Amino acid sequence: MTGLPPSTFTVLGASGYIGSRLVAHLRAQGHTVWAATRGDAEVLTRPLGHVIYCVGLTADFRSRPFDTVDAHVGLLAEVLRRAQFDSLLYLSSTRVYMGAASTQEGAVLSVRPGDPSYLYNLTKLTGECLCHASGRAGVRVARLSNVVGPGMDAASGNLVADLLRQARQGHIVLRSDPQSAKDYVHVADVVDWLPRIALVGRASIYNVASGEQTTHRQWLEWLANTYSATFAITEPAPWQDFAPIDVTRGHDEFGWVPRRILGAGETW
Repeated sequence: MTGLPPSTFTVLGASGYIGSRLVAHLRAQGHTVWAATRGDAEVLTRPLGHVIYCVGLTADFRSRPFDTVDAHVGLLAEVLRRAQFDSLLYLSSTRVYMGAASTQEGAVLSVRPGDPSYLYNLTKLTGECLCHASGRAGVRVARLSNVVGPGMDAASGNLVADLLRQARQGHIVLRSDPQSAKDYVHVADVVDWLPRIALVGRASIYNVASGEQTTHRQWLEWLANTYSATFAITEPAPWQDFAPIDVTRGHDEFGWVPRRILGAGETW
């Protein structure tokens, strides 16, 4: 997506999967980018321009609860309180819609504080609420769906990354019901859309998703065909139920058309 004026960006969490690709994309588009390193005190003293907050934990949040709070809330609080920026875009997750009746950005959400698996949702929502309560201008939230694309790390806990690792080894074992389905969005779309939200977004929250469900069976068959791998499905396999993500806001405001993920002729 082109047409954005050259701007100065600071990417926090620039060493991660999304952050590193966002830095490369922004620089390729002619923007000035500071890829801040972890613990750099300059984050709180130098002008940051437009901040995109990519700091976060994924699969290891259950074993690192205190680091999860620090990443999703602690550093964010310091940046919102003390840093000099023109705008800030906080990356949250569509995981926060678990148990909700709707996946529209303004939906009433459900949480279970007694369930440790909800720590991720609760800390992301705390970060979101802090953004809205900070009183700072230009602060927005992007709720990301399951991001996939080249270079995924199997250790991230991403289902597709793990299946891809197995496919390259020649045999895939799926441990969930093949009819389970989630929304997946390509990383190239993510890094294209986030700067536009940061610079010209009119709303305070956006779903960054494809709006389409892809079943585990579709992934399994596509990867097996692509890498000439055999596959098996464990029995009984648990079914994972995730509601389709509403992408009306992004489509209406920006005209987003997500790229195809399966069968797009791309090698991962």
